[in-house]
Amino acid sequence: MIGDRWGVTDDETHQSYPCDRFVTDATLRAWRGVTIEAPPNVVWAWLIQVRLAPYSYDWIDNFGQRSPRVLLQLGDPDIGDPFSSSRGRPLGRVVALEHGEHLTARIMGATMSYLLVPVGVARTRLILKVVGRPARLLAPMLAIGDLVMARRQLLNFKKRAELSASLLSRP
Repeated sequence: MIGDRWGVTDDETHQSYPCDRFVTDATLRAWRGVTIEAPPNVVWAWLIQVRLAPYSYDWIDNFGQRSPRVLLQLGDPDIGDPFSSSRGRPLGRVVALEHGEHLTARIMGATMSYLLVPVGVARTRLILKVVGRPARLLAPMLAIGDLVMARRQLLNFKKRAELSASLLSRP
């Protein structure tokens, strides 16, 4: 499908993700991935801030309000908590998580898992898989739209986590 992959390997698309347990017979399957020069704990701290703002194109999905640029000391969300928010309005729900390993949520008819995979001590692969059951003709359009927004989101998490990691490593 057009737009179903960005930044992932074939091996990463063949593995099972927590979101797969929630959606059977998906007509939409999309993977996005980025390598981040920061340890998983730093990436996780930024990832769970998604509950405060979407971290993609703020002018589109946050009505111009900037996603937080500083790392806040948030605890893990609970299952059932809002997944994200836009201008303070809760969006989606967390459906599963394992601290430092994955965050799985449902939003706008799709279910997604963010998976953190350690690469050595100071690098992390952040992989996002999105699954859903839209009409088959609609799935490619949704995949392309998600590609644009999710790519920006992952790159923003990468930028923020790498900056935080570099500040932590300074003497």
